[in-house]
Amino acid sequence: MADPSDTSPSAIPTFVTAHADIPRPSVAIPAIVLSAIWGAISLAVLFFGTTVTDQLSALDVFIGLFLALLPIGLIWIGAALLHLLHMVQDEARRTETALMTLRQAYAALPKQPRTDSTIALTRKLDEVVLAQQMLETALAEIKSLQQNMQPPAPQAAAPKRRDQPAPADRKTASETSLDQGNLGLEAASQEAKGSPGHNDYIRALNFPENSEDSEGFAALQRVLKDRNSSQLVQSSQDILTLLSQDGIYMDDLRPDMARPEVWRRFAAGERGRTIAALGGVRDRGALARATLRLKQDSIFRDSAHHFLRLFDKNFLTFEKTASDVEIAALSNTRTARAFMLLGRVAGTFD
Repeated sequence: MADPSDTSPSAIPTFVTAHADIPRPSVAIPAIVLSAIWGAISLAVLFFGTTVTDQLSALDVFIGLFLALLPIGLIWIGAALLHLLHMVQDEARRTETALMTLRQAYAALPKQPRTDSTIALTRKLDEVVLAQQMLETALAEIKSLQQNMQPPAPQAAAPKRRDQPAPADRKTASETSLDQGNLGLEAASQEAKGSPGHNDYIRALNFPENSEDSEGFAALQRVLKDRNSSQLVQSSQDILTLLSQDGIYMDDLRPDMARPEVWRRFAAGERGRTIAALGGVRDRGALARATLRLKQDSIFRDSAHHFLRLFDKNFLTFEKTASDVEIAALSNTRTARAFMLLGRVAGTFD
């Protein structure tokens, strides 16, 4: 006996094709015979069932003919329905035969072995993309350093901007971490001026790495003193908490990082294909879960739109004084990744 689980062509049952074209007797012959018998009986009763002296009125003749022809009509209606049923059954068998043929053809196709080659290739491609992004960030850093190393004008050097970090600080910003020595000096300057610097701002939007990240908590506290920045940080924390309820974590995402000039075009108000690179999140699972949550959960939808508005507003201010390296560092924070994910789901980059 063949194995029921075997899907090879030889194991496919062939009883369907064997009776797909079974010859059927015509339904017209029984209908003709029954009609003739009934007609003969009706005529015999109509003409020979009365005596010679009986006179048949016109109404009697009409009723007799009607009673004689009605069963004949019903016989032919039944024959037509039976013929139609046979046609439907034959068509169903032909369809089933075609399906079985397709199954046999599909079973005969060579099946590709399940290996990890596809997964390995995807990982290699991700590594290449990540290396390219790191190279672009490094090039932007070198360009920024070259601009800062240009000799000053003969006149007195202009004072450094309040939010312009030193080259060493820029390097640490590209690595999304702050240098401990510079942090104390910068913090003292910020407390005196009342506004957080770019490094603290970037560090705060990425949130502390763990409970022992004292530098991250210190930067977060300084940023929370600024009203506009604190609103974005709190909104980001809320949206990250809501996303984590669906198993979406920013550390698991590996988005395609957009170049700083794309972010600047976004800050300038450009929309459409020119800034489509900002929606670089490719994780289909995260996109699907976020889309479903955005459609079904009104609280999540309101929080997401509020977060997108705050990020847009704060980035406009940040972009005016930030270098390309600082923009690249900001785009790699957890808050920016949430913006990429929700912006793509909400159609912000369309």
